[in-house]
Amino acid sequence: MSADWLQELAPGHAPAAASWWPPAPGWWVLGLLAIVGIAALWWGLRSPERGPRRAALRQLHLIRESDADGAAVARATQNLLRRYAVAVFGREQVARLTGERWLQFVIDAGGDALAGAPGRSLLAAAFGNHDQDDREHWIAGAEGFIKRARKRAHNSAHPLSGTGWPASGPDKVNSPSGAAK
Repeated sequence: MSADWLQELAPGHAPAAASWWPPAPGWWVLGLLAIVGIAALWWGLRSPERGPRRAALRQLHLIRESDADGAAVARATQNLLRRYAVAVFGREQVARLTGERWLQFVIDAGGDALAGAPGRSLLAAAFGNHDQDDREHWIAGAEGFIKRARKRAHNSAHPLSGTGWPASGPDKVNSPSGAAK
């Protein structure tokens, strides 16, 4: 070996610059997660099941912000609850419910704030016998019902199960002649 063996080596050169393509595996994973996240967000915002709930909550917000008297707020809240219940549970389950049965249905489906006196005052004020203005309880009960009604409808066989009321309606219905069927 000669003394100047360093001179016999090839000239030095720098390695090639790192390219942007193909990206490292971590970037592929990050890109995939971003695509999945955007798709999930789009699906969540466009989900048809959420549309009626969002619309009902917007309407409830307008009712809450209104400066109408208690009877008008009660009528608007009652109408909103009824329309939302028909949209979620169907006309067959909701149309025949009135009075205490309707109130029990709303309470069982998520409107817990309407239990007792606030619920009865909502019905009384909505249908002309205005005696007190419990609009905060009415709005809270309506909001609870709107937010939880869908979940509870899927979790139980029938929204009236466990309430003591038959799912198909009352046991006896009065005929026009006054005799029970």
